[in-house]
Amino acid sequence: MHNVSAVAWILLLVALGAAAYLILNVGILLAEYMFPAMGFLTEMPNEYYTFLTSSSINATWYPPNSTHINNLNAVINGTGVYGFIFNNSYAPADNSYYGGYNWCNMPHVNKEKYSQPSTEYALEYVEVIHRHHKRTPYAANTFPRESYTWDCEDEGLFYYGKPLNPSGNNSAAAYWSVYTTTSNPFAPEGFNGTCQFPQITRGGLDDSWQHGRDLWEVYHDLLGFLPDEPRDEVTYRVTNNVITSQVAGMVVAAMYNAVTELPLGIQPASIDSLEPVYICNASTALYSTYGVGSTNPNWTAHLTASQPLFTLLDSISGVSPNDPGFHQSWDHYFDNLSSRLCHGKPLPCKIGNSSDCVTSSTADAVFRLGLYEYSYLYRSAPQSFAANVPSYGVWMAELAQNIRDRISGAKPIIYRHNVAHDGSLARLLSMLQVDEMVWPGLGSEIVFEVWVSEDERFLRVFWGGVILRSSEPSLGVIDMLPLANFLAYVDELVGVGASKIPGLCGM
Repeated sequence: MHNVSAVAWILLLVALGAAAYLILNVGILLAEYMFPAMGFLTEMPNEYYTFLTSSSINATWYPPNSTHINNLNAVINGTGVYGFIFNNSYAPADNSYYGGYNWCNMPHVNKEKYSQPSTEYALEYVEVIHRHHKRTPYAANTFPRESYTWDCEDEGLFYYGKPLNPSGNNSAAAYWSVYTTTSNPFAPEGFNGTCQFPQITRGGLDDSWQHGRDLWEVYHDLLGFLPDEPRDEVTYRVTNNVITSQVAGMVVAAMYNAVTELPLGIQPASIDSLEPVYICNASTALYSTYGVGSTNPNWTAHLTASQPLFTLLDSISGVSPNDPGFHQSWDHYFDNLSSRLCHGKPLPCKIGNSSDCVTSSTADAVFRLGLYEYSYLYRSAPQSFAANVPSYGVWMAELAQNIRDRISGAKPIIYRHNVAHDGSLARLLSMLQVDEMVWPGLGSEIVFEVWVSEDERFLRVFWGGVILRSSEPSLGVIDMLPLANFLAYVDELVGVGASKIPGLCGM
């Protein structure tokens, strides 16, 4: 020992220090595990969260199941749409359909079908994200001339400001009323009538109310989880697209009918993570190599195979064959036709020839192609995972932090409700690597539930009212998955506080 060099002593001291650091952190972890109420981690900085939740997560793409939805031969040569519903908001009473697909009003959590855990588990936190409900089509997705009008005189879209904090002069509940005059020589784009394109329709408002009521009956009436009044424990969030606020107003009224005023959380339009709209150049660049507008043969194959269908629809609709919006994907025709059917409107006929019409079998072919596209863009394409993780990673990081804040007591919120879009849900399903991808229909819902039992925490994820099944081995069937596994997965993908996202986005 007398001959040990100074360098050796220094190395020994460093090793002892590292061992002490490890023992300290493991001790903290055990203390939090055994005595969570003591809040050992409540005030810890974010870097400790990474230590406590990181594991050998393999953050790679796993392909979805092979089904008729992502089989191009079945899509082009098939008939019908797999038993899916495209013409009303009501599913059959048959229980076997629960968790099925209704484009007009997707299944969601409800009291009659909800699978309640055993009494050893206590619900600690819930976060809901769902697509808005049914609407008129976007103006860009309407035909150059439409053969009938579309009116929305059975509802009002209220837009007004009111003094708050402190209150002041009263404000009238003012709403928009669409009209045209004979002095205006220009025809509106798409449908004539009294609607905005888009806007949530009366049927969509009613579906939104029922959605909120169903959630209330589960999380308040059945589980006794939601408070009688929202107070500081319940929050709602929307995007900068007004149709999400139109839905949120109905949802809130269904859950808290005595509430006449309530703030809807919204992020700045330039960085909103819920829609999302923040700039992520690397994601956009990668998407352009395999997705809409690309020349990737895996993308163009279905467009080439369905060219006769394009030709048929162009001849009926009057859409130019050179219109890129209608021909780079099936999105525009899908939105146009499905919006009509969801509202009980007839499929279109050629103006001047009422016998030359879009048939139900033609519409079904469009719907099969649209479903195929979403499966390809968000799950089937090997590039999809790498493209969608950075583009929706901020919201996923916010979800993880919301859960941590609830556990630590840093924030009192026990229930968060997000009203979003199909692109929001599709990106999230891509990150969760859902085993069967579809185009998220109107009202599509994902619910995250955190449960605790004997100081251990678990996660359940519902998709379409049933437990979500992931192709990712560390997630699998997300039914009482150890919460630490899920947080580790999120941290590996996006980093705590979305710390990896700027780099992943090439910033």
